Amino acid sequence: MDSLQRAVSGWHQLIPERFIGIALICFAFLCFSCLDTTAKYLGQYLPTEQVVWMRFMTHIFYGILLFRLWRTPQVLHTRRWGLQILRALCLLGSTAFNFFAIRYMQLAETVSIMFATPFVVTALAGPLLNEWAGLRRWMAIIVGFIGILVVTRPGFGEMHWAALLSVCSMLCYAIYVLTTRMLTQTDSPVGMLMISAIVAATAIAPFGISAWQMPSSAWHWVLLLATGALGGIGHFALIRAHVLAPAPVLAPFMYTQILWMVALGYLVFADVPTVYTVIGASIVTASGLYILYRERKISKAEVAADAASLGRG
Repeated sequence: MDSLQRAVSGWHQLIPERFIGIALICFAFLCFSCLDTTAKYLGQYLPTEQVVWMRFMTHIFYGILLFRLWRTPQVLHTRRWGLQILRALCLLGSTAFNFFAIRYMQLAETVSIMFATPFVVTALAGPLLNEWAGLRRWMAIIVGFIGILVVTRPGFGEMHWAALLSVCSMLCYAIYVLTTRMLTQTDSPVGMLMISAIVAATAIAPFGISAWQMPSSAWHWVLLLATGALGGIGHFALIRAHVLAPAPVLAPFMYTQILWMVALGYLVFADVPTVYTVIGASIVTASGLYILYRERKISKAEVAADAASLGRG
């Protein structure tokens, strides 16, 4: 009986991890939505290269202070430098391509392209991470993507050439997500967070410095300094989410970003949601809630099966 109780208790400790991971991934995309909105606003006044560089430089500054790296420099140690550098360059590519794209395109357009990421992540997570998605998860991802198509209605207007930048950003981000999942098995979240920022800031520094323009107002300085906080907090939440849950489980919740984009678009740029936005956002939400329901149902089944097995023993 004691062994049975310990087993059930252990399962109950493990079960919530996936749901915490889902909550963290939703919070991460809230931060990323705020970051995109800030970058689009700043792009009207400052060079994009400068905004990208400051996003990573402030990220490093906040990280050093928050984690007191002068006391624990060992967290930057890794035995997988090749994978860390690849991950950092993918993060830089995703950020830079996206920041350039939103200078020319609406937030909804760039986000709709970025929402192809779950397809890439789910397809590659099987062979690369041995995290195979079932039919129901694939269907939820497809339904969520249909919701995005309802919101953006591609094909009803001319797509800007900058859409290619969003495609590049999406591909970089998909590889970043997969490498994040790989590194969570061996490296610390703090190390991953800081190494990616250091590598990215170093790589973009020549472009950021050469394009530098002095911000014309204190408000622009505040927003520049906020980019690192939003990016750093968002990616720390993303890393923790992938520690707690498999990539295919988290992938559909990327669609919640459309909800944040609609709200921020209205508050910052006075974009009033259309009926298509409301319908599409409802479909997206339903897709995410279905995945959440499935995870809860599967978890309960696993607990019952494990308890029954131990009970028979």
